Amino acid sequence: MKSGSRIQQQLAAVALSCLISSSGLAQAAPSPQQPSVQAAPVPASTTAAAPDAPSATQTQAPPMSIAQQDQQATRVSATQQPFHVELPHSRNPFSPYMPSDVPVFDLHNSARLQNLIRDGKLYLSLKDAIALALENNLDLAYFRYNLPVAETDLARTKAGGLANGVNVSTLQSAPGGNGTSFSSAGSSNGGAGSSNGSAGSAAGGAGGLVTSTLGQGTTVHGFDPNIYFQGWTDHQTTLLTNSVTVGGVPIYHQNTVEGQAEYSQYFPLGTNVQFYYTGLRQTTNSAANSVNPTLQSNFQLFIYQPVLAGFGLATNTRYIKIAKKNQQLTDLGFRAQVIATTTQVENIYWDLVNAYVDEQIKERSLQFANQTLSDDQKQLELQAIPAVQVLKDESDVAAREGDLTVAKTTQRLNELLLKNVLTKTIDDPQLEEMPIVPLDLTGNTDQNGDRPTEELIALAEKNRPDVAMEQITMEIAQNSLKSIKNELLPSLSLYGEYAGIGNGGLPNPLCTGCPATGFPTTFWGSFENAFNYSSPEYQIGFILQITLRNRVAKADQFRSVLEFRQHQIQFEEQKKTIRFDVRNSQFALQQARARVDAAQKARDLAQKTFDTTKSEQDLGSKSSLDTLAASHDLAVAESALATAQNAYEKAKVDIDRAIGDTLEHMGISIEDARSGVVTHNM
Repeated sequence: MKSGSRIQQQLAAVALSCLISSSGLAQAAPSPQQPSVQAAPVPASTTAAAPDAPSATQTQAPPMSIAQQDQQATRVSATQQPFHVELPHSRNPFSPYMPSDVPVFDLHNSARLQNLIRDGKLYLSLKDAIALALENNLDLAYFRYNLPVAETDLARTKAGGLANGVNVSTLQSAPGGNGTSFSSAGSSNGGAGSSNGSAGSAAGGAGGLVTSTLGQGTTVHGFDPNIYFQGWTDHQTTLLTNSVTVGGVPIYHQNTVEGQAEYSQYFPLGTNVQFYYTGLRQTTNSAANSVNPTLQSNFQLFIYQPVLAGFGLATNTRYIKIAKKNQQLTDLGFRAQVIATTTQVENIYWDLVNAYVDEQIKERSLQFANQTLSDDQKQLELQAIPAVQVLKDESDVAAREGDLTVAKTTQRLNELLLKNVLTKTIDDPQLEEMPIVPLDLTGNTDQNGDRPTEELIALAEKNRPDVAMEQITMEIAQNSLKSIKNELLPSLSLYGEYAGIGNGGLPNPLCTGCPATGFPTTFWGSFENAFNYSSPEYQIGFILQITLRNRVAKADQFRSVLEFRQHQIQFEEQKKTIRFDVRNSQFALQQARARVDAAQKARDLAQKTFDTTKSEQDLGSKSSLDTLAASHDLAVAESALATAQNAYEKAKVDIDRAIGDTLEHMGISIEDARSGVVTHNM
């Protein structure tokens, strides 16, 4: 009987292996550090194929024709468009004064999701899950918009505007996974008075807001040219008390048409150029003027150049440098977001695998209990056993039914958590209720647990995006020290002026005896005289402004040094945190592997105990209650092994995160993550 039982077990195991292999579910052979729950021997009466596994007939579908493949490729490419948002560029001269829009976000899930559905079930490998997350995860979709946001910051700073900054904090809005994200630099705002991110009640500024000196310095004016126009027509009537001065006219009438134009522009050296022009045509009823109408054109050209405070590229282009650094921070922040999202997906996936395997264990355990109950009921009819034994069987069946219900609901919950991070929307009732069949029941072999700790720490310092982000933050703070020193200097500007005036007009017919003026009789003549060097004016000078005691600028400069020292401390603290994080992850990996080994041994012993008890029952020395208890212990050991295996897989995920190796280990292309369409093989 014992030999027959073993033969049945072996045949069942072979049948299960063949079924899994034919359906594409075969996994790589587990290493000694990765014992597979499915590969372990199980009782013959409880061995069964996975209830959700596809049968051979279901997976052996006829191959698609070339036309069908082309249609499918066309459908996929038409459905999933790469994310692409760029700053508006147009040769239309009115475009800068018209609003621009961004296309509405597409809430349809990628076609990849439909391609993984067969017979009403979603068959999902780990890499399929990650690919779906890259295409559909809303946290990644949200963060992608930070990339063009950083470009808008650079565009406005090139025009002399303030750097608004970009929020580069990683997101994990979806529940589940227990993912540990990198500690990013938060908001990469480098503008004057930007928030320093002080914690809660520690804020002691106005209104509870603590600001930073990052980006402060002398005022940076806009580099875009400004043009100003003004024109008007004026009529004035004056009742005079003394008419002699206006040629004996008792009521003085004056009509004026005047226009003004102004052009001004600042340049990165701090240079300011201003140009003013005024054109005038004026008529009166006075006989005292030798010309009527009077025509006049005049212009003024000013050039201001600061030579102390506000001078130089370093202080006037500091916002551009900050915006460029913010672009680098945004790129690194997106990489950190991809790592955080991938880590979350992996953790949820392994939780689902654990629940999936545990549900199968509970199902097999219940089947064995039902079979034992059925056998004992037959024995009771023959009065071969007492009735109390059947009652105990029924109690055990009820308990195992409860365990199975808990396992199924746990699996259902993990399916929902995984769908939540892999889709843009799950409002489709069919998709929401669709079961998931995980195809990868064990992960790849991990070598990080045996690698030298210092080697892992060196990898973390090289690969982790938060390390590079902290270095860039240090560079921004260091550059801020230079720009804020310039604000301490007095304001001294040299300036030069060049002006010209041109007069003109027709001889006044009311003026008798007036000499000829020689003025041009047209407006264009007076305009030409204004610029032909006939009536020039020159002026050079300086403007000096000194703030006595200079306490505000001095306090800001000293505070910037204090904040820089704090950044240095944070940088050193981050190094310590990384070392601790790597060591902690490595310890957790080693502990998880040891727990798997221990759980595997316990499961093997439980299997041997069950086999022995079953054989002794067949020989009549043990009762069915003893075998039922042994099968329960075996199920508990199998569940413990599945739980240990899950913890081990998640520990491997965490150490990849800790050393910044997640993307390389999973074969993720950052270009695919940016576009939201996976085109590279993972």
